[in-house]
Amino acid sequence: MRILFDKDEVRRICEEKRCAGFRIGFVPTMGALHEGHLSLVRRAAAQSGFVVVSIFVNPTQFGPGEDMNKYPRDLERDSRLLETVGADIVYAPDKASEYPSGFATFVTVERLTEGLCGLSRHSHFRGVATIVAKLFNTVRPHVAVFGQKDAQQAAVIKRMIRDLDLDIVIDIGPIVREPDGLAMSSRNRYLDSEERREAVILSRALREAENIVSSGVTDANKIKAGVQEMINTMPLACIEYVEIVDREELFNVSDVSGGALLALAVRFGGTRLIDNTVLLPGKG
Repeated sequence: MRILFDKDEVRRICEEKRCAGFRIGFVPTMGALHEGHLSLVRRAAAQSGFVVVSIFVNPTQFGPGEDMNKYPRDLERDSRLLETVGADIVYAPDKASEYPSGFATFVTVERLTEGLCGLSRHSHFRGVATIVAKLFNTVRPHVAVFGQKDAQQAAVIKRMIRDLDLDIVIDIGPIVREPDGLAMSSRNRYLDSEERREAVILSRALREAENIVSSGVTDANKIKAGVQEMINTMPLACIEYVEIVDREELFNVSDVSGGALLALAVRFGGTRLIDNTVLLPGKG
């Protein structure tokens, strides 16, 4: 496995592999890797013969007062982990190479970015779409793997791929959870012991929503009310949103009979956590 910093070198190697008949897999990350990320790299390796993982804390997807400066960075540790799961290249560009002086072009995916996390993180998805498009142009992967935990991000990237006619398969890996159910996240390390204890309510509330749907309830408002009530039993939990939306277009739905995405964002102290589940009546 090679750790590379130069965009032109990464582009050259990937083009050589493509011309040699290799299928290229790609996993973009911001580092601070955990098992959730590693599961995505394994998925990429299973679908390709050459795997590139990027590590870049992207400044354009952070808003004022967010945690960009304190976001954990440990390239040496992350690289050791990636070597164990089949990565061939770790691409770790710096800000100057991705956003050189005079940079003025951004990718904006409309409509899908207006709700959910877009309500409070106004420029977040513009930053995500822009850096992902740039990384796609460098690596030119056949398949790129994203995680279901960032469901809105995945929907935005899939829409960008369709709308811009990019010849890339987008594969979505399932959420990986801690033994107690908390979705793995690089930001979990910000939680103190009491916040961490309470945060497990998120996955429990999602499971309760699945049970409600399995019992025959399809009214979205009733399901959301049950989730909110359960989360609010935790004194440190501050709900930002609990929404039930269409799985692809992310508009709010009033009934889940045809399936829907239940997504939530909740703060525990200064830490914002997201989680989600797909509600499928009759699944149980």
